[in-house]
Amino acid sequence: MKPSAAILGAVAAIDTATDSTALAAQYAALIERCGLVDRSERGKLALTGAGAVEFLNGQVTNELARLKPGEGCYAAFLTHKGKMLGDLRILAVADEPDEQPRELLLDTERSALQALFDMIRRFKVGYEVELHKRTLESSLLSLVGPDADAIVTSAFALDEAKLPGQEHTHLLAHLGQAPVRLIRTDLGIDALFEAGALATIRGALEAAGALPVGETAAEIVRVEHGRPRYGIDLDESTIPQEAALNERAVSFTKGCYVGQETVARLYYKGKPNRHLRGLRLSEPTAPGASLTLGEKSVGSLGSSVVSPGLGPIGLALVRREAEPGATIAVGDDGAGAVVVELPFQ
Repeated sequence: MKPSAAILGAVAAIDTATDSTALAAQYAALIERCGLVDRSERGKLALTGAGAVEFLNGQVTNELARLKPGEGCYAAFLTHKGKMLGDLRILAVADEPDEQPRELLLDTERSALQALFDMIRRFKVGYEVELHKRTLESSLLSLVGPDADAIVTSAFALDEAKLPGQEHTHLLAHLGQAPVRLIRTDLGIDALFEAGALATIRGALEAAGALPVGETAAEIVRVEHGRPRYGIDLDESTIPQEAALNERAVSFTKGCYVGQETVARLYYKGKPNRHLRGLRLSEPTAPGASLTLGEKSVGSLGSSVVSPGLGPIGLALVRREAEPGATIAVGDDGAGAVVVELPFQ
């Protein structure tokens, strides 16, 4: 005997309520305590050799020549026309803090990994540099929330005052025999280590008070903070300035790099046609929905989440005429959304 439509509807309602309760609890952990997010699927590479810094400095948008061991930065890599092929985090590593970096650790979206790998393979000819795959060999756990520092110091028996301070700075710690690189993020601390130690490291962090959360809850916090994600909010049509990445990812004092002419010309002489904005949606909407202002298309919806605190919100690259405060239509049914500055308030 098949269950009735009424029973199936009731079961679905219970499942939805349960999911919503669990999501709200995970969201609360991220903003009030410390959530633990497994991001091991991110693309990871390493560059070694005496020419690693010089080579990569000519390929990415940010300045690497002055990076010291224990420091890092965020950057983009571009086409010759200044369009983004991806973004990445770069960490400088050496055995001693006063040495020249012997290794650059690269961390990128999985969707941008192949483009990054191909770029390095293609242009490293003539440089003393070797490329190493690390995606499957390394695991990455993100601790997000106000208690992240306390949990890390407890799990690794560290002095909290010695933890990395500025975003992208990092230090090497140990849990037993397992080396763990602790990296400061905008929302907490990342732990990068060999994949074989995942269960041990995760267990220690959970024992210290970190609460496991899923990617859905973590995405809500990311969107609230207005941080765009390559492959969702950014793609190969994006120029860094359109996504408000100049301050975080672009140096205007370094030497030449691929795509620099377009990036510099737009910065010094032009105005971007699009801007990254927040959208306060009138209802939950799938990414990719069309955005219109009057009769004119002004973009499409990127990230879209339902925040327990803010309701349905999203990120989008919209044309500059869709200014903060404007109401735009979303999708085929024309549901409304208000354009806002980022981060969400």
